[in-house]
Amino acid sequence: MIFSAKRDVFLEMLSTIADNVRDSAKYFVDFKIKNEEDLKEFATKMKEYETKGDKYIHEIIVALNKTFITPLEREDILELANAMDDILDGMEQCASRFEMYNITQADDYMIEFTKKILESTEEVAKSTKLLNKKKLMDIRPHAIKINDLESQCDELLRVCIKELFIKEKDPIKIMQYKELYEIFESISDSCEDVADTLETIIMRNA
Repeated sequence: MIFSAKRDVFLEMLSTIADNVRDSAKYFVDFKIKNEEDLKEFATKMKEYETKGDKYIHEIIVALNKTFITPLEREDILELANAMDDILDGMEQCASRFEMYNITQADDYMIEFTKKILESTEEVAKSTKLLNKKKLMDIRPHAIKINDLESQCDELLRVCIKELFIKEKDPIKIMQYKELYEIFESISDSCEDVADTLETIIMRNA
């Protein structure tokens, strides 16, 4: 479907969803955990971001059901919204695991994962703003960057799990850390899903 010249409510909503995802990733990276109370606050705040994201998804579904003409294919709007929401769900799940396992100190690998995820969400937010401005071809470099960051997270997962089995002797800690590493990598996969959806939108509308 061809873009109209004016700004569109669905493109505004997609940008709002992306901003919430980026803000949640920034909070995830910036929050300093020192004790169990901090863990609880961290998990609670991430749940608030996730709940806000669910509200935005509901609003976009309601609007789609009420609107005859949309700026993009309906399935593309919904797929992009849901892919961004998957990033948020992953971060909330990760925060809840930190609290559940009482992990108050992230290791260097976790810190590296969160930095790459934050960078990816910043690229997602930039992309949706370009989408809102109808600058489709300008989105592609951001999608490529997201894919590159996901590849880096794939490699990081291989390295950190290998290191975990070599150095860690506590089987419970191995299980917990392996799960957390895999959740981080799955968040980067969700970022890649966003990039792939953006590429599809470019192909269909450029």
